[in-house]
Amino acid sequence: MKHVLTAEQYDRNSLEELFQLTDDIKNNPQKYAKTLDEKIIAVMFYEPSTRTRLSFETAVLKLGGKVIATENASSNSSGKKGESLEDTIKILQGYADGIVIRHSSDIWPQEASKIATVPILNGGAGKGEHPTQALLDVYTIREHRKTLDGVKVAILGDLLYGRTIHSLLKLVSLYDNVEVYGLSKECFALPQEYVEMLKERGIEYKKCTSFEQLPKDVDVMYHTRIQSERFEGNFGKEEYIINQKILNQFSQNTIVLHPLPRNEEIATDIDNDPRALYFKQAHNGLYVRMGLFVQAFEK
Repeated sequence: MKHVLTAEQYDRNSLEELFQLTDDIKNNPQKYAKTLDEKIIAVMFYEPSTRTRLSFETAVLKLGGKVIATENASSNSSGKKGESLEDTIKILQGYADGIVIRHSSDIWPQEASKIATVPILNGGAGKGEHPTQALLDVYTIREHRKTLDGVKVAILGDLLYGRTIHSLLKLVSLYDNVEVYGLSKECFALPQEYVEMLKERGIEYKKCTSFEQLPKDVDVMYHTRIQSERFEGNFGKEEYIINQKILNQFSQNTIVLHPLPRNEEIATDIDNDPRALYFKQAHNGLYVRMGLFVQAFEK
């Protein structure tokens, strides 16, 4: 049994094992078609989702398993009646062989793993982490560049509440000669704990205030929407919008990633640019999550 709770549980070797497995699943899907035969996976999402929830469910089906799911567990489960986390997990593990959780609490998946006798997979936890998203992000970068060593990554948008950013930084910082640039409104700046984490791993975090301050040969521009559900108040519209005019200022090897959904931060006029890989990125999520299920139930 293997939980997937945080990006911190991975090192370079375990990442490469997962990515090689993912490559094999993409190339030989029938080889894995009965991996979850006779297994049932519970999908409990207390927050809205399209890509994460449906890709997890599709991954189960493609591996030969079955799904029981609650799309809006915050209002459609006994959690609304005050049922405790401990009771919910104890009930679910009697119905299912594995549990995928998304919750507004930063620590809910970790707490669930202390109780569960079946694998717990973190589908997004508050403003803390979204490890499976980061895994598919790094897989997409690796697929494009062949290596993460020497990668120059610009993170944009909501760096404060963007849990996908937080998990991504924990993974890319495992590699050598990485450069990280941050571009956001000051009110959405990267938390100091992540700046310190990068420093401890030998990476200087370079804070920017305009696209002009980003290196033109940056390998990845990773944008995120403003996570308005995480705070009260109105901080206005996104200031840093990637459109065709902006993208044309950068290298032909610069790729644009986004965990989606997007709002105005990425203009639709770049959708057909070969550097815009966010839809391919989302599709890679299916295969990476299939790989995670394979690993979760390895003997």
